[in-house]
Amino acid sequence: MKKFFTTIKNIFSIEDLRIRILNTIGFLMIFRLGSFIVLPGVDPDALGSGATGGIFDLLNTFLGGSFSRASIFALGIMPYISASIVIQLLTVAVPYFQKLQKEGESGRKRLTQITRFLTIAITAAQGGSYLAVTIPAEAIMYSPAFFQVASMVILVAGTMFCMWLGERITDKGIGNGISMLIMIGIISRFPGSIVSEMMTRGMSGALMFVLEIVALFFVVMATVMLTQAARRIPIQYAKQVIGNKLYGGKRDYIPLKVNASGVMPIIFAQALMFIPSMIAGLWQDSDIGAYIGSTFADPYSWQYNLVFGLLILVFTFFYTAITVNPNDIADNLKRNGGFIPGIKPGKQTSEFIDQILTKITLPGSIFLAIVAILPAFAVQAGVSGNFAQFFGGTSLIIMVGVILDTLQQIESYLLMRHYEGMMKSGKVKGRSQIAAA
Repeated sequence: MKKFFTTIKNIFSIEDLRIRILNTIGFLMIFRLGSFIVLPGVDPDALGSGATGGIFDLLNTFLGGSFSRASIFALGIMPYISASIVIQLLTVAVPYFQKLQKEGESGRKRLTQITRFLTIAITAAQGGSYLAVTIPAEAIMYSPAFFQVASMVILVAGTMFCMWLGERITDKGIGNGISMLIMIGIISRFPGSIVSEMMTRGMSGALMFVLEIVALFFVVMATVMLTQAARRIPIQYAKQVIGNKLYGGKRDYIPLKVNASGVMPIIFAQALMFIPSMIAGLWQDSDIGAYIGSTFADPYSWQYNLVFGLLILVFTFFYTAITVNPNDIADNLKRNGGFIPGIKPGKQTSEFIDQILTKITLPGSIFLAIVAILPAFAVQAGVSGNFAQFFGGTSLIIMVGVILDTLQQIESYLLMRHYEGMMKSGKVKGRSQIAAA
């Protein structure tokens, strides 16, 4: 306990780190405050008759309750995530976007600008579906036509403001701002869900509740292992004589993480799983809309989880491919006089790293998909839906991934200032280590 308080003291004694932590807390408080501001013209007491259950409860969890409250942040950051998916897919398939990606800072700025415009379009499309599905007519207190137009503008502005908050957290705070906004929405629902589950079980179900907590603990540990697991590839640096001194000759390793893509495949897959509900809302009177709505409305159905798991597999390979480039790693090794023992520098090194990356990504993606669909099994075992969302699944993976990434950044600040790290042994590893390799 003494070490814990000493570490906290060290954290706040570093001015830059202290300012970043306070900035992050301030931005998150603004985000949470906005989630309680209801759209103008909506009667909050009449919202209970809107769409609830299934995918809507899951959406409500990610958005920290703002979805069910008809908040100005009702769509949150999800449209921006969807736009980012589209742009990243285009950078793989369309030459124009590939060219922009290779143009350095100017190309990235152009891609960011396109992503923002696409976010506005997606928010407008999702906003129309949201207003049609979740807000009943009796909750609207003035002209429906004017309400639709005004609410669409407010929802678009709310999403763009959330995107701005995420960027500010990334630049001025600690961690990935977009992921942190999703995480804080999830965490805000966790205490209420665990109390609700405990009250539902009562004294007669106390043993079952304890077993659920124990099972949740082991799932968390398994998720941490998945996030931290890495395959170390040994490398050797050639000896060089410069003047009268001998340089190089040291041994090192390249840490290739089993889950190099982190939480992004889950976020991307979850963003795409919101599309069926949007389609069902836009064409709710047609046979297609009714079929899609009935098939994918329940996030614990086998159809939903099958598609969700397959999307996670695809996005894990896709995001790993665009974040970890074997050719760049091989070129960096060659320029620095490094090589993998038994492997020729250059193309063979790149192919060797690519083979290793493929082999470790496959089991990593399967394990990631299994953990993501665990809530469906928890519901089948008798766990309530609200608590089951944290029993593995997207919520847990996002929380673990973002928390570990944030701890890694804090750890790096402490070690830079020659303070003792946050852990007695080992280091909290983040995705930045792979990029550095």
